[in-house]
Amino acid sequence: MDTYGRDTNGTHDEHDEQHTHTHTNACDTGCCERLEAEGEVAVARLILDGGDIGHAADHVAGAIGTDPSLPEAHEALAELVARVGGPVAALELFPATSRYTGELACRAALLAAIGRLDEAVMLLAGVMAAAPARPWAAVAWMADPELPSRLSAESLTQAVLRLCQGLGDPVSEEERAALVHFAEVVRAVMVRGEDPQLAAVASGLARRLGDTRLAVEWGEVAVRSGAGAMGAIMLGNALRRAGRVDETIALWTRTVEQDPGQSYLVVDLAELLAFTGRRPEGLALLEKLVAAEPEHEKAAPALLGMRFEADGDTMHLLELTDYYRAHPDHDYAGYLLGHHVQRFPWLGRVTGGTEACINVLRQLVEQDNLTVSGEMSLSIIEPPSAINTLRLVIPGLQVAFLETGDPDPRLPGAEVGVRVWRYEGCDAVPAVEPPSARARALVRDLATPNWPGPTALYDHAVALAGVPVTELLGVLAYPPAPQDAPWQGGSAMEAPDYWVRSVQTIACMGIAHHRADQPWAESERRRILVELLNGPEDWVCEAAGMALVAVGWAFPEAREDVLEWVLNRVGQLMQVAEKRAVTVLGSMCHLVLACPWLEPKGRAFIADVVERLESED
Repeated sequence: MDTYGRDTNGTHDEHDEQHTHTHTNACDTGCCERLEAEGEVAVARLILDGGDIGHAADHVAGAIGTDPSLPEAHEALAELVARVGGPVAALELFPATSRYTGELACRAALLAAIGRLDEAVMLLAGVMAAAPARPWAAVAWMADPELPSRLSAESLTQAVLRLCQGLGDPVSEEERAALVHFAEVVRAVMVRGEDPQLAAVASGLARRLGDTRLAVEWGEVAVRSGAGAMGAIMLGNALRRAGRVDETIALWTRTVEQDPGQSYLVVDLAELLAFTGRRPEGLALLEKLVAAEPEHEKAAPALLGMRFEADGDTMHLLELTDYYRAHPDHDYAGYLLGHHVQRFPWLGRVTGGTEACINVLRQLVEQDNLTVSGEMSLSIIEPPSAINTLRLVIPGLQVAFLETGDPDPRLPGAEVGVRVWRYEGCDAVPAVEPPSARARALVRDLATPNWPGPTALYDHAVALAGVPVTELLGVLAYPPAPQDAPWQGGSAMEAPDYWVRSVQTIACMGIAHHRADQPWAESERRRILVELLNGPEDWVCEAAGMALVAVGWAFPEAREDVLEWVLNRVGQLMQVAEKRAVTVLGSMCHLVLACPWLEPKGRAFIADVVERLESED
């Protein structure tokens, strides 16, 4: 890793062109970085004057790593080289085994100085891949007009491949500006003649840099000059980016017919067919491939994902989860699961509150009217967590209830020994002690409104395994205020109910990790979560239910038990809803739907209930 946490040895599969994620930078180059780099240069020169060559080299590397285009940093490098007797001797100060981008950029400059240009460009490409928004290539040796004629097409091909490993598709504007110098070198080498492999990877680079016309042109060169499947892959991706999807399908179809061994391309072709409305053809291709290669890291997940797209049955997503558990190194399964669950409450995201007090809260937040005071009357008791959320944001607004409701929402659904709330008349007060600052901070930092599947959320909460249950129970009643949330853009304050429900969900996930050595059926964690589920009507019931559902997704042997408890609680709430409103019922029904192992008729019934509730809302 470099100073900014970037790994210079990342990997990427060019066959996975369809699913490249956008690269984001941890640190923007600007005046702060320039000042820091200038400071590093000043320190380096002082230390160099004192004779500590190795220490001075560290600061020179720090300067170039912070601002690669700073002239003074490269002047300091030249002074260091002169002091040790030339670039060959200076290479020892910047070893090839380093993982710091600044040191490797220095080494690349030294390699260029002694004429080892292929190595220099290859090394710099890896540095650019690690931090593509920094102007690593804006240096004198890369601008040498003689450089393209002295590079081999083979080494530049490998350098482009290495660079593309760290790039999004497309890159950001900032990254495009930083990469233009390297792209010009590639363009100049391409002008020398048609090298098929270089043309193929150059097409991929041009596409990432947003030059679709050039990407198509170089892809055509690659195919015409004999780049084989790689050329077809790159040209197809360029054509697709240009909106010429039918040409991509035709090209890839011919390619897999000529070379059936291109199994990854078969997957991409199948998914492209499905995308264009030809899903049956895509399914047929994947089924044939999976039959021939059942352990293919991409085909089996793609087949499950496409089946889900075809019929919307979340059982396919459960199968995808089970597949990913059995093949943790097959990352495409995790990618597809995360992509598909986002639209489903609880499977991929927390749900919002539906209470009247939350509607009022949202309006006041939207109006930026957080200092309002007085008393608000509600017709019937609402969940304690909802009222608590209102008080967290607008402490001056008091809430009164005209009636409790019948059946009484203050009563649990079963005998429970664990209580988060107790009632004093119609007012709910915490029945637990406040958590420690450490526990509250841990939960605060882990709280998230969305996740790539229930199992991923369960794993995400493992950091809470050592937090005492009493502390986690305390967080349920004393959540961190949305004003203190670490979510970007102030989104927690825009939707405080989502924040509090996310906090409660992750806290219950932490309880799901309590005493994990105990067999599930007799475990303390199961007892606590079930009692929270069956407690008085509250968001806590939903959070505990989600933790139970996540256990079911993560541990197949617990699924029937989890389903029974969640179904029982929903059945109770449905009976209550025949006599009065139950604000948590819709969300609890979604928890049942998050259990695909429920038989289809049962799922259809619950789905009808949800549809009716949503139409009434």
